[in-house]
Formats: sequence, structure tokens, C-alpha cells
Amino acid sequence: MPNPLTSLTPLLETLAKNIDVLPAAGKAVEDYLHPDPEELEDILINREVEEVNAFAETPEPSLSDLYRPVSPLFRKDKPFYRFFIDGCIQTYFLGTGIEAGRTFPIELAQIGAAVVERDRNGNLKVLAREHKVLLLIPKGEKGVSDGVWQLLERCKPADGVIEVLNVDVRHTLTGDRDDLDLRNKAGAKARHRMHELEIELIKKTDTLRDEDNWLILDGAVKLDEFVESPYLIGVAKSFRKNPQFYFGRRRRGRQEDRRDVTAILAGLPHMHRTAAFSAYEGKVAFWYVRLREQKELDYPLMGVVKVELPRPDGTPVEAELADLISRTLVAERNVTPYGRDRRWHCHLYPIFIAEQAIKSAFYSKEVLLGAIRWPHC
Repeated sequence: MPNPLTSLTPLLETLAKNIDVLPAAGKAVEDYLHPDPEELEDILINREVEEVNAFAETPEPSLSDLYRPVSPLFRKDKPFYRFFIDGCIQTYFLGTGIEAGRTFPIELAQIGAAVVERDRNGNLKVLAREHKVLLLIPKGEKGVSDGVWQLLERCKPADGVIEVLNVDVRHTLTGDRDDLDLRNKAGAKARHRMHELEIELIKKTDTLRDEDNWLILDGAVKLDEFVESPYLIGVAKSFRKNPQFYFGRRRRGRQEDRRDVTAILAGLPHMHRTAAFSAYEGKVAFWYVRLREQKELDYPLMGVVKVELPRPDGTPVEAELADLISRTLVAERNVTPYGRDRRWHCHLYPIFIAEQAIKSAFYSKEVLLGAIRWPHC
């Protein structure tokens, strides 16, 4: 049976013929990103939300009333979430390219996104799925010349499954930083492209969502722009731990009107949510929900998810709606047993299924390595 990634061969041959390549030992080495890439994403995507000084809920809560109970509301009692979107990524370091005295990494990634639909009986099916293989190379002053890049463009297969992407460009996951390592930029570019696939899948559900058929997106509701589609939330299993919350009049030297997120979440009881806070001038309302009791976990911030709700018109979210979103979310919590995944404590079952649907479409490591051939190296 022929290798399904043989269309990579012309691209690799073009590189090997036009630049010097030092291949990675064993053809390719998988990159593992540390620290948690999802938490880094939340830091980068929501870099503007370092200080929070307004609620986004009506009636407006108070500092003495930050937590609301959200007992689980199960699907059989109230069908609510119908669509679930997640994305996955694997990146591999293929080698080092050398051209005109410049050295740069050559990386390969396979990315995917899937939207899972659940019917009224609880049955899950994959509604749509996207899968891409990315050849990640810097272009220009830090990478290949324009001439080599044009040759690579001509070699791309017509089916669109394999894409050649310039990693040395700015986007949400790099911000304005130019000092990032090129391998980190490659990983960020791959994750950015993965999120673009997720946003494309949201559009496939636009005519199917309504007040009784909501969508959960794994992660933030902002990439380069806000996701402004109605009847969806973003749920982050990992999130930044450094926002500061200021309420009331701020005075120099006074601390009673300032709280950090760790203090707020350490006091968040099981099956409760925080008040909804305002971000981006009210265009996003966000809050935190505790899915699991602290006694089940290693430290107080485990078992908590961050919920983001787009509010394009800047209006606060009604407390009853935030309660409903949170109660039905608590009912989704059970999924993987302890130890199978480091994020087990805040998994949502249908999101986990979406993740498995994506991974099942990925090429195996054996297929991928079998396609990595560096002629004349």
C-alpha cells in the first residue's frame, strides 16, 4: 500500500536540492511543548486582560457575593449543548536548513479539528472534520530565500491537504515579539492554523444553533478577531493565573479592593461559579466554574474551567443565563479516569470525543516517518 504522504517528497526534494539540510536523527523528532500550551495560549490571546475592573452580569454582583451555586442540570432534563469543537496538533522537527549562511529549523505538523453533534438521545456523531499537514519554514531574512519559496509553492499538491507556511510572521499567538525562537514560532503558527480550522467548523453549525442548541468551543472565543456567533461558549481547561481583579475605588496602598485569580478560585466551592467579569470593553463575559471538589484534587486550581461568552453588543449577561450555561456544563464533566490524561480533572466528555475523532484521522508516526526522505543528505 503506498504511503499517503508521498506528496511530501517533491517538497523535501526541492529543499534538499536548493539548500543544505542537516536531518534530525531518526528522520524526525516530535516536539513536546512546555509549559502547558493551552495556558500559554490564554496568556497570549487574552494578553490585554491583565486587570479586570468590571462585572459583566446583571443584576450586578458584589464583592461579598462572588459565588453562585450551579447544581448539575442534565441533558434529559434540559437539552442545551448540541455541538462540540476541539482541535489537536502534533509537531515534528525534521532538521536544520542552511542557505547563504542562515540556519533555521524545518518542521512538520499535522493539525486537525472536529465538530461533534449530539442528538436528543445522547448519541454522538462527527458532523465535520478537517485535517492538514503543514510544512513549517521561515521565509526571508531568517529563512529560505524568495526563490526557494516560489519553488516550494509550485510543488504543493493540489488537494490542499499539505500546506507550506511561513513561521516568521506575526499573529495572535506570537504578538509583537520578534525575539521568539523559530521552533517556538513554528509551533505557534501550527496552533494558529489549527484554531482557524476550528473557526471554519463553527460556521458549519451557524444555521443549526439556537437557544436550545448551543456549541462548546474548546478554548478562547478570540483569535485574531472575536468569534461573534451567537449561542456558543468557549471553555478553557487551562488558563492564565495572573489576572488581577479591582473593584470599587482604587487607592494607592490599599489592598482590600484587589483580588488575584488564585484567591478567588481557591474559595470557589464545588458546583459553583464565580460572578461574570467583563473583558474587552464588555465584548466578552467570562467566569469560572468548579467541576470537581477540591478534596479529589492535588491543588485548589484543579477542577476549574474558564467560560467565555461573546457579547458583541457589550451588554452584560443575565445571571439566569450564566447559571444555565454553568449548570449544564457541570453535567458534562465526567469523562476519563484519573491518570489517562493530565487534564482529566476538567475534561468534558463530548470534547474528549471530538479530540479522539481528530486523532483517529491523524497519520501514524510510522506513516509520517516513512514519508520523510531527504535525498542527497
